[in-house]
Amino acid sequence: MDLAYVWFFIVGVLFVGYFVLDGFDFGVGMSLPFLGKDNVSRRQIINTIGPVWDLNETWVIVAGACLFAAFPEWYATLFSGFYLPLLIILIALILRGVSFEYRHQRDDPTWRKRFDLMIVWGSALPAFLWGVAVANIVQGVPIDADKEFTGTLLTLLNPYGLLGGVVTLLLFFTHGVYFVALKTDGDVREQARRLATKSGLLTLVAAAFFLAWTVLSAMGAQAPLLPLVVVAAVVAALMLITAILANARGREGWAFAAGAGTVMFAVLTLWLSLFPNVMPSSTDPAFHLTIENASSTDYTLSIMTWAAVIFLPLVLLYQGWTYWVFRKRVTRARIEEAELVAH
Repeated sequence: MDLAYVWFFIVGVLFVGYFVLDGFDFGVGMSLPFLGKDNVSRRQIINTIGPVWDLNETWVIVAGACLFAAFPEWYATLFSGFYLPLLIILIALILRGVSFEYRHQRDDPTWRKRFDLMIVWGSALPAFLWGVAVANIVQGVPIDADKEFTGTLLTLLNPYGLLGGVVTLLLFFTHGVYFVALKTDGDVREQARRLATKSGLLTLVAAAFFLAWTVLSAMGAQAPLLPLVVVAAVVAALMLITAILANARGREGWAFAAGAGTVMFAVLTLWLSLFPNVMPSSTDPAFHLTIENASSTDYTLSIMTWAAVIFLPLVLLYQGWTYWVFRKRVTRARIEEAELVAH
């Protein structure tokens, strides 16, 4: 198989990894107003992702770097056309990261409240805008013969794109609440389970519409991998139902795992429906950016392949070790003890 096609799927795997891992980070951040009834519970929630959020976030850097190196034409068109939403995502991620580090630097409720709001918005905006961006990439945007985006921000705010944003917002929120239930104890754990039931049902309805729309669009476009698109969409739906049922039975680990599977197969549905294009043009099919006309040279892709074979397993081992080290629940008693010591 041509290396360009291999790298299309490698980049897809990297984005799947990012959405699964940073997705539950976003959900944890968005859950603060619903689960954080006092400072101890808010610290308990934030500490569930404290050791891993920055490591999870690096996946988007790796995915973006690989996209730049493997598909420079795709990268150039995407980042020029989607400049404003991607800039908002970047600013939101910066504010969220700053808030994690600074909210506890002063014993002042007003100070903490401001940074907590930054965590919430710094999680919600990327969760929504990533869905809008990916949905528009799959649906197609105005691209001319020079491979330049000719639309505006309003072009991206179409019904399919906005629905994609709502689905990722709800999906990441629910995924994050499953993680909170898995990693905490006491009232926060019970509240998270109840909240996940409600948000899970909303997510199921929105995701069903979005996945059905995606599959029907792939059928209309006669996507080459249509059977795989249908299978991936069905598996995503089954995974989401499994997560909801597992959460209802108090099986937090299974709920979180199934939630991760839902994100993975939902993104896979979109990626497979995109093939063999990387960014369709709604102006003229002749202007589509495809795997072949947007990729780097074989020499570049060969070097990247060897680098991926050597370093990707090491990164996965390191991240797996990190999760193993911090696998225990974040208990309320431990947070209260730490506050007593601090005072």
